Amino acid sequence: MFRMAMVIGSLVVALPLFADTNAKVARINSVYDADTFRVDISNWPDIVGKNIPVRVNGVDAAEIRGKCLSEKQQAKAARDYTRRFLESGHTIELRNIQRGKYFRLLADVYVDGASLSEALIASGHARTYHGGTRQGWCAYN
Repeated sequence: MFRMAMVIGSLVVALPLFADTNAKVARINSVYDADTFRVDISNWPDIVGKNIPVRVNGVDAAEIRGKCLSEKQQAKAARDYTRRFLESGHTIELRNIQRGKYFRLLADVYVDGASLSEALIASGHARTYHGGTRQGWCAYN
């Protein structure tokens, strides 16, 4: 009986995760780089929705721990752009959420209806990426 109660309880807690592949961000906790940040997600249990890392779908940006000084500088500028973009709006939505590597969520990120991916690409802070081998950022300006 206890076991059955635990299973049912677990399912009830997990239902919001499976009911919709979209979510609203309650709070931005930190921005690591242009395409990775941590958030609290509204109406998700703390164990899966508090301080959860999010990876932006469809883009590749320079890495903070890059291979050359130029990449590191580009990464900081791109991170600052993402931070400003996220903080500029009232509503941050995660759409088409999937689970990625390193326990991160992969999602299309929208701020007041504007796509973060599209903004990063248009501003030159990121490139389109859909898996496979990444191009380096040291020779790219």
